[in-house]
Amino acid sequence: MTLVDVRTPDPKKFIKGATGDWEIVIGMEVHAQVTSEAKLFSGASTEFGKDPNDNVSLVDAAMPGMLPVINEECVRQAIRTGLGMKAAINLKSVFDRKNYFYPDLPQGYQISQFKQPIVGEGVIILDMPDEQVEIGVERLHLEQDAGKSLHDQHPSMSFVDLNRSGVALMEIVSKPDLRSADEAKAYLTKLRTILRYLGTCDGNMDQGSMRADVNVSVRRPGGDFGTRCEIK
Repeated sequence: MTLVDVRTPDPKKFIKGATGDWEIVIGMEVHAQVTSEAKLFSGASTEFGKDPNDNVSLVDAAMPGMLPVINEECVRQAIRTGLGMKAAINLKSVFDRKNYFYPDLPQGYQISQFKQPIVGEGVIILDMPDEQVEIGVERLHLEQDAGKSLHDQHPSMSFVDLNRSGVALMEIVSKPDLRSADEAKAYLTKLRTILRYLGTCDGNMDQGSMRADVNVSVRRPGGDFGTRCEIK
């Protein structure tokens, strides 16, 4: 992916440093849990708060011979979300396997999308106090969530809860168009509002339904993009 700078440097957003002004560049990767009664590739329930390993099918547990079958409702929800962001809906979409080495996804890989996601480029418009800002959306793709590893229940053993394993996530990737913490906050707030209005994600952050990885870099105003740091 080639990064393109579409924002004109704004001196009001510069960071004052000992060696001169710096400009902050932010991009967001938001993971939003799809509102659906079943997981992405199995019929197991997605109900929150059940006892450990209650919501686990043979597919989620990666039993030999069990093959994934796509949940059509998750596909529809992703398309609704794309339309809500004025995004391109790709007529062809492909799933890929991403190596995953942790026990909370027993199959040893995550089913995700890379080259051909379900939703292409879109836009989210932010109403900031003194201006409207257009933030580009690079893509939206569907993928499996991982389960939960517990390391504080026993002095010599770890436990795994697979209730969340295989739950459908929409990963919504913004372009590096954000230039301040205020814009980043406004972007997440607006995106959460869109998802909740459409009914495609409940946005309950206390339950982990919406999470964000924040990619931050700094540069000289208007200069080349710097080395980014990902904040979970």
